[in-house]
Amino acid sequence: MSGERAFTGRVALVTGASGGIGRAIALRLAAEGAALALGYGTHGEAAQEVARRIAAEGGRGVAVGADLSRVEEVERLLEVVAERLGPVDVLVAGAGRGARRTLEEVSVEELDRTLAINLRAPFLLAQGTLAGMRARGFGRILFISSVAAFTGGIVGPHYAASKAALHGLTHYLAARSAPDGVTVNALAPALITETGMLPGQPDELRGQIPVGRLGRPEEVADLAVAILRNPYLTSQIVSLDGGLHPR
Repeated sequence: MSGERAFTGRVALVTGASGGIGRAIALRLAAEGAALALGYGTHGEAAQEVARRIAAEGGRGVAVGADLSRVEEVERLLEVVAERLGPVDVLVAGAGRGARRTLEEVSVEELDRTLAINLRAPFLLAQGTLAGMRARGFGRILFISSVAAFTGGIVGPHYAASKAALHGLTHYLAARSAPDGVTVNALAPALITETGMLPGQPDELRGQIPVGRLGRPEEVADLAVAILRNPYLTSQIVSLDGGLHPR
């Protein structure tokens, strides 16, 4: 954890930090000097292990559990982070869910829960942190979307709709926050290993990708941190899909 550190003295909140992509992003942000709040849902030990690794490398990380499908839990998450680390300067909304379903198979309950975690929680997290970022003259918000937001994907209509909505939220917030030193972007990966959300077997899926393999969480983290470091990049949806959906 040496060399130039872009986020020294900053507090970063990463939701979904116990999973492959969130974990990789959290570790990279810690290497950039940020104090990490590691949001998790049910995999507390995995999040604690990320916190221990950050501490072993000279950084600071705290794991905070929250059920992001519940409004009061999102609010509590922000309160705990503020108490333990301070106000959030960098928000990476990476937690998500999406069981594979057809249109006919998606119940109202599953639709509501998917939207609550994939859309409402990022909305509330941005709502709860953006004012402070603007007041301090610095902030970074990154929503983790999906190629399904462009193509519809194969997970299901509930998942694709939730991710596409993040793009509208990105553009709305970015246009109004840029004058205050806050950037808002989204990153849309596809078919990444170690996520627990692959819609099929790896051997089958890699044949659909022009580069001939699945992506790695570390590759997503590389791009995520590049986006977060860049103060001139805002209101953009950046794809990372091995050439699956050129646009």
